[in-house]
Amino acid sequence: MKLSDAHILIVPGYTNSGPDHWQSRWERKMSTARRVEQAEWAKPVREDWVARMVEEVNAAEKPVIIVAHSLGVATAVHALPHFEKKVAGAFLVAPPDVANAAIRPKHLMTFGPYPRDPLPFPSLMVASRNDPFGSYEHADEIARSWGSLLVDAGESGHLNTESGHGPWPEGTMVFAQFLSRLQP
Repeated sequence: MKLSDAHILIVPGYTNSGPDHWQSRWERKMSTARRVEQAEWAKPVREDWVARMVEEVNAAEKPVIIVAHSLGVATAVHALPHFEKKVAGAFLVAPPDVANAAIRPKHLMTFGPYPRDPLPFPSLMVASRNDPFGSYEHADEIARSWGSLLVDAGESGHLNTESGHGPWPEGTMVFAQFLSRLQP
């Protein structure tokens, strides 16, 4: 699939993705990309975040490719049953363990637990071995239940600006390869 064949839906996590975050950089470079804007980035409410994502997917005029990071992953999988438009695939990065009682801030737990049903479209998950918000083992477990291909990012932190993943060229290459395997 080519970028021009799809709507790339950028789904940031808690506190949004700043201007140097790889999601923001991708959004600026991809002409068909748009961000799911949330009314409240610092105090996420699952029902509100899911409703905004559903609006964006259902408004799409082309098949959607979800590009979700962190809490955006949880938002995407909880929104899934409400999609009326076709989702061609999902690129899921650094899923937090939203069922872990040690997660901070605590209100992120309202996004858990994750549904465990297989996703109805191709998906790829990128996870780090030292993500402070979710273990690699947890990512492996949910990737297997969803039928997602899991890519091991090594010791890469939370795959965000703070962990040195502003441009993230490796992610761009993995995304391009994933995109090339999707059917228009």
